[in-house]
Amino acid sequence: MKFSLRQLEIFVAISRTASVSRAADDLSLSQSATSTALSELERQFDLQLFDRGGKALRINETGLQLLPRAVELLDRAKEIEHLLQGHAGFGHMRIGATLTVGNYLATILVAKFLQDHPESRIQLQVHNTQTIVQQIANHELDLGLIEGDCNHPDIAVQPWIADELVVFGAPNHPLANQKKVSVEQLLQEPWILREKGSGTRETFDKAFHSMHSRLKIRLELEHTEAIKRAVESGLGIGCISRLALKDAFRRGSLVPLATPSLDLSRNFYFLWHKQKYQTTGMREFLALCNAFTAGVTRSDLVNLPDVA
Repeated sequence: MKFSLRQLEIFVAISRTASVSRAADDLSLSQSATSTALSELERQFDLQLFDRGGKALRINETGLQLLPRAVELLDRAKEIEHLLQGHAGFGHMRIGATLTVGNYLATILVAKFLQDHPESRIQLQVHNTQTIVQQIANHELDLGLIEGDCNHPDIAVQPWIADELVVFGAPNHPLANQKKVSVEQLLQEPWILREKGSGTRETFDKAFHSMHSRLKIRLELEHTEAIKRAVESGLGIGCISRLALKDAFRRGSLVPLATPSLDLSRNFYFLWHKQKYQTTGMREFLALCNAFTAGVTRSDLVNLPDVA
């Protein structure tokens, strides 16, 4: 063949970073060696894979067609190499999780996977739904575990487990002891919410879609723990997953508000690129996730064991 796996590896790294220098750093190569490898690949086939604009590289249509095939070939080659080396693990996986899933489920699952397969290596990134979807689409992640909707045409979506948001406040909040809180009452309160682009905010906005302009949003925060602290301090009321509030409700530091008129249900999902080769490690991790939540109807009912 006129190309090498190393050339494809360099092409994929440049595609992910849009930079020869950053790709070189990721691959522990010199910038000149990285640039030369890309130039030779393009010269051998008399084509361009990137559009150049100064130092910036933008993958073109030909490059976009090659990218998923190159990623798949490299994944298969790494599995073969791992097998030939006699390793029992599953190599390196890049997993992305949204904040609620990442903080309360994914860390436990990754720890369990690595305990069962100590020769494997996992890179876990925690971002909001919008970022995880984009990273999957760009082949920067092998798997995504998200709490929002994904309608990207290149991404496969598989439901995992049901989840539910809950409106909550401090235990001394005037609405805390009411058997039923109306939407009109909620519209009078200051809110502490997740940021735009998060799955939690997406579900919340859907529930208030016809009344969004009347909401009094005091703070938008990227972290559920910060939202919980702000609500505990009396700055307003919040709305996040029951899973993230499980311990706070048990301690009594926060309390749920009864809002039966709001639909705050959603699902957690698995994501992967439709053209992504599912390695044995990916399949094993998905099986572990499904086994972990088997027989459970909602995320906050999952038994979360201590990690040894």
